[in-house]
Amino acid sequence: MGLGMSELIIILVLVLFFYGGKKLPMIGEGLGKGITEFKRAIRNLSGTEGEPEKKHGAPSDKKG
Repeated sequence: MGLGMSELIIILVLVLFFYGGKKLPMIGEGLGKGITEFKRAIRNLSGTEGEPEKKHGAPSDKKG
């Protein structure tokens, strides 16, 4: 139940109609910065600072 190609084209046409072609780069830049800040905030909340997630409860190499 996702968006198909025809729905995305309709949305793009509506955005072009309402905002015009000159404002699209500014809108895209703002969205990109917002996504980057969101990802940075999520990383800071988890405390990983760009490190890969460590899986808890993984079996250890020690036997016995």
